[in-house]
Amino acid sequence: MKTALETTIALKLQLGFRQRYGTAARVFRAPGRVNLIGEHTDYNDGFVMPAAIELSVWAAIAPRDDRKLVVHSENFSESAEIDLDHRDPRPRNQWSDYVQGVAVLLDRAYPSLRGANLLIYGEVSIGSGLSSSAAIEVATGFALLENSGLPVDRVELAKLCRRAENEFVGARVGIMDQFISCCGHAGKALVLDCRSLSYRLLPIPDDVSLVICNTMVKHDLASGEYNTRRAECEEGVRLLSRRLPQVRALRDVRIEDLDRFRGDLPSTIYRRCRHVVTENARVLDAADALEKADLTTFGRLMAESHISLRNDYEVSCPELDLMVELAGQVGGVHGARMTGGGFGGSTVNLVGKESVEGFRRSVANAYEKATGLSPQILVSAAAEGAGEVRA
Repeated sequence: MKTALETTIALKLQLGFRQRYGTAARVFRAPGRVNLIGEHTDYNDGFVMPAAIELSVWAAIAPRDDRKLVVHSENFSESAEIDLDHRDPRPRNQWSDYVQGVAVLLDRAYPSLRGANLLIYGEVSIGSGLSSSAAIEVATGFALLENSGLPVDRVELAKLCRRAENEFVGARVGIMDQFISCCGHAGKALVLDCRSLSYRLLPIPDDVSLVICNTMVKHDLASGEYNTRRAECEEGVRLLSRRLPQVRALRDVRIEDLDRFRGDLPSTIYRRCRHVVTENARVLDAADALEKADLTTFGRLMAESHISLRNDYEVSCPELDLMVELAGQVGGVHGARMTGGGFGGSTVNLVGKESVEGFRRSVANAYEKATGLSPQILVSAAAEGAGEVRA
């Protein structure tokens, strides 16, 4: 269901588009996401449980008569021009790489892709751990397909956007972020099998809010360490497959087998593998708990997930740990953990609706007192996936 805020943003973008390009535009949005549980499991063929949130990246678009994309970012106050006929497109190491990567792969799949003028606006804070990158990819892909009169297959679009980030941008992400941005449902979390891409929707209880606490820090080593963690998982698979030939990804490893062959693994590789193997089990247990509205169990699993990410996967940081600790001191909180790649960004908290305002005040004040930073605290329902917004 379209909200009043969405209508306002769509109208503002249409006005800005007409002022910049002189024509009317269609407007598309793709949401960011929060991951309730299942971190760093998607690129290991595992299980995840994200929900789309009520913050999006927006793309206003109109066709051109040539094969160029002229793109302006409202957030960066910068423009970029992309020639779809360029034979050797290269990343520019800036925000436009996400647009260009999607456009390049779409053009290979659909040679009839039309040129376009685009105006991009993002509500999802960059570096917040809420996947602004997937949101801009999906919003761009959806808009370019519709602009060219081409069908939108949401699963295929998610796969293509992930490839763009892997192959063009150079981040070896899994498919969770793009998938939930394409396929999210209002009021629902989605438990996804990242190997088969089968999924089921899980209701989030009506009396609970998703509260996202942005630490306002993003440590410089985040992007490099993400690729390092993936390489460490792949090394674990290589070593374990000598003993367990059926293992193609850590998804295929049981905790009993991991412990049995622990001696074959360097200590760091073992801990990385232990996080992924136990996290996959936690996602499945959490799905069962959410179906039963058992928030006590769900909250315990969130806590275990954060400890594992902190100790075994080593992707947390003092600010995230503090934010989780502060949440645990507030009444009405069912669960808290870091969400996203780590090294800064955000935590996700399940908070009873009657406790949300007290939670916001208490956590914000205590965090600012301890760090000197003023956190961004957002309250969101689970939102609908990508689509067109008609003002």
